[in-house]
Amino acid sequence: MNHFPVIAIDGPSASGKGTVAQLVASKLGFNYLDSGALYRIVAFAAQQDNIPWSDALAVTACTKTLKIEFINEQVLLNNQDVSNEIRTEEIGKGASQVAVHAPLRAALVDMQHSFCKAPGLIADGRDMGTVIFPEAELKVFLTASTETRALRRYKQLQGKNQPANYEHILQDLTERDARDKGRASAPLLMADDAILLETDNVGISDAVDYILQKYQILQNT
Repeated sequence: MNHFPVIAIDGPSASGKGTVAQLVASKLGFNYLDSGALYRIVAFAAQQDNIPWSDALAVTACTKTLKIEFINEQVLLNNQDVSNEIRTEEIGKGASQVAVHAPLRAALVDMQHSFCKAPGLIADGRDMGTVIFPEAELKVFLTASTETRALRRYKQLQGKNQPANYEHILQDLTERDARDKGRASAPLLMADDAILLETDNVGISDAVDYILQKYQILQNT
């Protein structure tokens, strides 16, 4: 893998890391990897092929036929825009379920490395700084309380005129956190050399500015 600057932004579901990572990538002119979207795409593709999310081998096998691209804010699967389809709560649950499969995670490593191109990469996910890009120049663990994240997801769904129940979302995030932290393969955890950024009382723009400042300091040392 060619070496280009990488900023790894990890954290739990609905922590805001995707929005922050996209904005940081835009500010720096870097490429962007939404690793969570990869698992959503796999869950969606498996569902389309009637493959149970619990079937690790079949789910992993189906990834061999997938052509995945991120173009601006669009997510393309085999040249079709699936941006909206993969963002439903159901597919989010599926992504969390397929992500526990070690064979699938191994199969997606090279694909994730392929996003690391000039001039650099902003990668967000659960294991970017610990497994996929352990040599990243800057690692950030972006998080917030479960209640804060549930409220954000609730408002986000309401804004899209999608069904939303705060208590159900809170329970779902609690279950996802347990799966992400408890899985045997690449569990969600903060890298030893990562910076903790808690966003309960920090806005998106402030979080973006904070990461850019940290990166600038590294560039000047």
